Amino acid sequence: MLSLAGCTCLEECMQRVRAEASRLDASQPRGHWLLACSMRVEGWREPRWPTRSELDAACPGRPAALLSFDHHSVAANTPAMHAAGLHDHSPNPEGGVIVRDGSGTPTGVLLESAAKKLWGTAPEPAPAERPGLVLAALAHLHDLGFREVHDLMTPPWLGPLLADLSDRGNLVMPVGLYPLLPDLPAQVEAARTFARRDVTLLGGKVFADGTLNSRTAWMLDPYSDASPAHPRGLALMHEAALRTAMEQAGGLGVGLAVHAIGDAAVRATLDAWRGASGGVKGGHVARARSGAPSLRIEHCEVVDEQDVPRFAELGVVCSVQPCHLLADIEVLERALPHRLHRVLPLRGLIDAGTRPGESLLFGSDAPIVRADPADSLRAAVHRRRADMAAARAIAPEQALTMDESVRCFACRA
Repeated sequence: MLSLAGCTCLEECMQRVRAEASRLDASQPRGHWLLACSMRVEGWREPRWPTRSELDAACPGRPAALLSFDHHSVAANTPAMHAAGLHDHSPNPEGGVIVRDGSGTPTGVLLESAAKKLWGTAPEPAPAERPGLVLAALAHLHDLGFREVHDLMTPPWLGPLLADLSDRGNLVMPVGLYPLLPDLPAQVEAARTFARRDVTLLGGKVFADGTLNSRTAWMLDPYSDASPAHPRGLALMHEAALRTAMEQAGGLGVGLAVHAIGDAAVRATLDAWRGASGGVKGGHVARARSGAPSLRIEHCEVVDEQDVPRFAELGVVCSVQPCHLLADIEVLERALPHRLHRVLPLRGLIDAGTRPGESLLFGSDAPIVRADPADSLRAAVHRRRADMAAARAIAPEQALTMDESVRCFACRA
């Protein structure tokens, strides 16, 4: 895919798109999609998405989709939208938004399930390409120092492929799998054949909310630059649905990972776990047959002060990627200036009883951001990018020491 990482403005983005469209016109048929990734609009000089008409002009006659770095939003041209069955009068899909201008015409920007619908329409790599891609990804992570991978959105083909690689002696590290909840029962059954010492199905995965850059992370208070349609973001799953998901995963003997970025999503997930039948029993955390923690909350980028001690009290694993702070500083300052003190409260979590490397875990979240663990160490210790003055550090009182941060990477779960 075309990478838009490092773009500093809309025009630079469009220059890359036009150049890629010209390259494809010379080598690929019209049905071949132009796909781009790693677009970080909030970091541009003018934080404005490319419009559908601009993309139509830059890439005429060929489907084009530009994926935000957080994978929760897409900018698309008209051929791509039509290929996904999205037209000017299409309603918002459940859990998603088709962004429209003042006249009600779609701008080409799609959020959450609308973005996933369009991106899922684009052709995927052929099955024959998968082993090479998986091995290349594992080698890249291994070179960066990682010694275990958890795949948090496992497709049905990955477990059997990994088992084959394991049997051939080609896996360089263990892999734990978390398929999306609708796929979980079938994959639990399939794991009877693909499970290996170094290939384990650990749990299911659900999304409680979206992301900060899309303003779809579910917040307790409105964003400062809120969309009138969803001023506090989007609740993709409320407490009752989360509780049902926890009970379903527990009934299958595996854990659950919940994507929750906003403070309201984190609270709803903790409330659901407290009430779930598979929650805390007699003061001990229920565990899946695999030994994996029954609940881990992914990201936890904004956590209300009242909810910080509940992770330790309820035995919930807080699985965070501090590297996101480096990419999100602009959106945090712009959209949540009133909640900066609640961003990644790592010091508060440790003081309240979460244990580095056991119940407070650091990870890469690749490919959303680059996988280099040095980024998370910098964010956890310094709370800002290297080129920023100390005054721009986000919640510096929540900083960890380097030793604590390294121990958060030493996962023993």
